[in-house]
Amino acid sequence: MPPKFKTVVFDVDSTLAAIEGIDWLAALRGPDIARESEELTARAMAGEMPIEAVYTRRLERIRPTAAELLQLANAYQHAIEPGARELIFELHAARVHVHLLSGGLRTSIIPLALQLGVAADRVHAVSVAQDTDGTFSVLDGEQPLATQQGKPLTVQRLQLRTPVAMVGDGSTDAAVRGVVDSFFAYTRVARREQVVAVADAEAPSFDALRELLFA
Repeated sequence: MPPKFKTVVFDVDSTLAAIEGIDWLAALRGPDIARESEELTARAMAGEMPIEAVYTRRLERIRPTAAELLQLANAYQHAIEPGARELIFELHAARVHVHLLSGGLRTSIIPLALQLGVAADRVHAVSVAQDTDGTFSVLDGEQPLATQQGKPLTVQRLQLRTPVAMVGDGSTDAAVRGVVDSFFAYTRVARREQVVAVADAEAPSFDALRELLFA
């Protein structure tokens, strides 16, 4: 079957991988910080508060080290969603451009992307820099993807081949709906009613998503 889209853009956390990277890092700091991070992430992804209101707050509380960012990279690779690898390979075989668009940490996402056959220059995520204490707890300059409107702004800037489909689970993914041709809510890991309500369709699995991406 031929593909319906020339470009497919995937979110990473709770979409390509069954974890939220920032919450995984927070769990290394004990139950109190883990609970705080999970609550903030859930509220931001449900659209109850803008992501920029929680992004740096979570980083400053967690203060991840370089070694922990590498551990997270490994965790992402072990949490790939069933069927994700196969679908991306099929899209590539059909000459569809695949991009990853994430509010997660780029350092930890790049190894996952390479495992999925997605080149590093098609990975759009948040870069962090070392703070004075040596932890990676500050943004590396301006980082649009750490903001609520960062994903639609990034998609517009990339000037992707059309038609374009976006696949994701959170409010920051749904924000792309106005600048792509179709937005599909991926719901196997996390189903958020506010996101499903504005999606063109819901995909509870990668098998179901395949039916939406191919004619």
